[in-house]
Amino acid sequence: MNSIKFLFLHNKIADWRRLMSKCLLLLACLFILGVQPAYAGIDNDLYDGNIFVVYAGNGSLVPPRQTLAQALAEHKPTVLAFYVDDSSDCKKYAISISRIQEFYGRAAEIIPLNVDTIPSKKTYNPTEPGYYYSGSVPQIVVFNKSGQVVLNKKGQVPYEEIDDSLRQVFDLLPRAKTAQLKRRAFNEFSSELAK
Repeated sequence: MNSIKFLFLHNKIADWRRLMSKCLLLLACLFILGVQPAYAGIDNDLYDGNIFVVYAGNGSLVPPRQTLAQALAEHKPTVLAFYVDDSSDCKKYAISISRIQEFYGRAAEIIPLNVDTIPSKKTYNPTEPGYYYSGSVPQIVVFNKSGQVVLNKKGQVPYEEIDDSLRQVFDLLPRAKTAQLKRRAFNEFSSELAK
């Protein structure tokens, strides 16, 4: 009699385990089918992380080492780059800002600034980034050592144009009279963008 009860309980436990395993398998399949893929990429305006880390392979740009007021007070040449993380134009432009840091990062202060972090005020001081922001991204502003603006442009300004203004700031020879500099790729993605 005990063996019959044992077999009956054993069969019930085995049936219960099979039912639970089928339910878990069904639940896992529903979960896998229900997961939506991530659609963010360089050609759309969806947020997928900080653009300098994701698309330029250079997380050292954010957060900036100094504020605009500190850089101007120290009479450092400064590059102020306005951007937003969910703009395809800014995503594509991140590599140019990274190139600027590559060649001028030790001598100039590179300040990428997310425009979403600019406080909304009626007026700004010339030491505040909001004073120079024109309302569209990407935007680049280059200051010389005395704090004067030497370049203020909107859109995807070519690296060469920014380089020319920085060469004037640092009193360097024009690009046509110097040897062509070769750059190393940060990672596969940034090397593809640089072409």
